[in-house]
Amino acid sequence: MELFKNTNYDFLGKKWPFIILSLVLSAAGIISLIAKGGPKYGIDFKGGALVTVRFAQRPPVEKVRAALSGKLPVEVTEVTTGNTDDLIGTEVKDDKSLQAARQNIVDSLTAAFGATPPDKYNVNNAGAAALADRLRDPLQRGGVALSEPQVQDLAKSVVKFRDTAPQSGLIRGLDSLSAVPGVTPAVLKVIKQEVYPAPLAVISTDVVGARIGADLQRQAFLAVIYALAGMLAYIAFRFEWIYGVAAVVAVFHDTIITIGLFSLFNKEISLTVVAALLTLVGYSMNDTIVVFDRIRENLKIHRREGLETLINRSVNQTLSRTVLTSGLTFLTAVSLFIFGGQVLNGFSFALVVGILVGTYSSIFVASPILIFWQDFLESRKKPVTAPAAASKEAVRRGTAKVK
Repeated sequence: MELFKNTNYDFLGKKWPFIILSLVLSAAGIISLIAKGGPKYGIDFKGGALVTVRFAQRPPVEKVRAALSGKLPVEVTEVTTGNTDDLIGTEVKDDKSLQAARQNIVDSLTAAFGATPPDKYNVNNAGAAALADRLRDPLQRGGVALSEPQVQDLAKSVVKFRDTAPQSGLIRGLDSLSAVPGVTPAVLKVIKQEVYPAPLAVISTDVVGARIGADLQRQAFLAVIYALAGMLAYIAFRFEWIYGVAAVVAVFHDTIITIGLFSLFNKEISLTVVAALLTLVGYSMNDTIVVFDRIRENLKIHRREGLETLINRSVNQTLSRTVLTSGLTFLTAVSLFIFGGQVLNGFSFALVVGILVGTYSSIFVASPILIFWQDFLESRKKPVTAPAAASKEAVRRGTAKVK
């Protein structure tokens, strides 16, 4: 399938605006990284406790910070996903206090936003076994005759109902439990006497030790470097070394701009973002190799053409393929960015930026390097002497005198 046929756009004639844009974005990103002391690493790399808390109603973020300030060195980020409002608290770097910090976060927020009555059990923080233990005797006293397996199944059904949509981990009202299999009016009456739905619930907890985080950070950096080194070696062997240099410079360009934009927009770099960066390294390299392969083929066919004209021809010939592959992947990445939620936000942002930057770098960064190198080699050749040059020019014009 071809979207464009016999195009003849002068891409390299418009290379300077894109080169300047690349320099500006790279400089802005590097300055931001230096000013902020490096990238903003996620919990995967810096170590700590990441607790995702869901509230029945959206609380003021400042109230959450005030509830936790002075007790824990935390950061709080508000996240809106669908019809629910989440708050994520990070980070504690002391390995010995990670689990205690998680409980401290829960206790502090529960005290600030509505504590559970002391005589009732918090159904939003209960496991199936604990809930069954709480309900077993009250059910018997209330005249609800349930066997032990039935009590266990009832507790499991309540927990399953709480953890699935639309509750998604938070029961907002006990009357909604009437939809749970096995919850009769008599059972619901006992449940209302014994349990209470707190206005918040812990959805997930991720704990990473500081040593593990530092090791992951080192391994992620090495993974990117090894990927670039391997591709440089392959392209240098498959084409020429200058082609390998051009391709790796383009990929470095893509990676630096992407990480710089993460710093400018104050986004965290996590393991999923590193996975996206490695995906972009391969994606951008593949796009560059397609163009370079067409350049190599055209060098055999159009030997007398200038290099810039030949590169323009090659880029035009691969234009349909570039638009189809990059365009469809870009639409997918944009969909993930818009609808993927907070978990996929960093991953999809890296893909969106990387696809845009990687596509134009194959044309406006990698290809011009070949031209600049040829111009450099030409400038180093020994210049022809002035009389000889004048004589050759006269012969070319047909004005030389014949003796």
